Amino acid sequence: MPSPFPGMNPYLEGYLWADVHNALATKIRQLLVPLLRPRYTARLEIYLVEDTAPEGEIGILYPDVEVVQLRQGARARPSLADSAIAVTPAPLTLPVMQPVTVRIPSVEIRDTVGNTLVTSIEILSPVNKREPGLTPYRQKRQRLYGASVNLIELDLLRRGTRPFSHPRLPPAPYLIGLTRANVGAVELWPVELQQPLPILPVPLREPDDDVALDLGRALSEIYDEAAYELSIDYTQAPPPPAFSPTEAAWMETILSNLR
Repeated sequence: MPSPFPGMNPYLEGYLWADVHNALATKIRQLLVPLLRPRYTARLEIYLVEDTAPEGEIGILYPDVEVVQLRQGARARPSLADSAIAVTPAPLTLPVMQPVTVRIPSVEIRDTVGNTLVTSIEILSPVNKREPGLTPYRQKRQRLYGASVNLIELDLLRRGTRPFSHPRLPPAPYLIGLTRANVGAVELWPVELQQPLPILPVPLREPDDDVALDLGRALSEIYDEAAYELSIDYTQAPPPPAFSPTEAAWMETILSNLR
């Protein structure tokens, strides 16, 4: 069954996101390689990030584990200072939150002669959009720009802080940015919930022309291949943050046909 949404499906922003991220990177490479050869190719680059503050993603991105244990019938222990005075037992026991290792794939377009990185396609993860991961990701953006690498950023997550900030940034739920090498501007594609995903230009080295990436096709194909509809309960609300009343009403109309 195809996705009921014309563009980004907000139900994919929750616990399915890790699978969506991996599948989308692989599909983007699959679509681009026939357009790039023989002068260029696309490779998957995997890097690991330690999410040292996973608390806000428990129950959204990470499994909703049982982290609270009620201590019932706990026996009071005598105080070491005065054996006649009993301490009050703690009613709750909370485990210490441990860092989570996040595997983040990106797509790198390289020339086939020197294996030089030409364009990087970054699919943003929740860990890239909040501290402590936001600052290192912004530093990576600057390194790529300083190395004259084209950068495409796919921000298909509504929560978090966008790494490319500007006072005139549109308030759309999804945003795609293209920073061309040695150009002091970012091309932006704001994407509303009701809109299809765009066909993006993927820049190469001059004088070679851009190639086209059909992002909507990529998402549609992985939705079908992974059968995500079998894991999504469309009777429930999508992952946070909440939609505006207008968006929620539109979404209710779309999903009413599935119930």
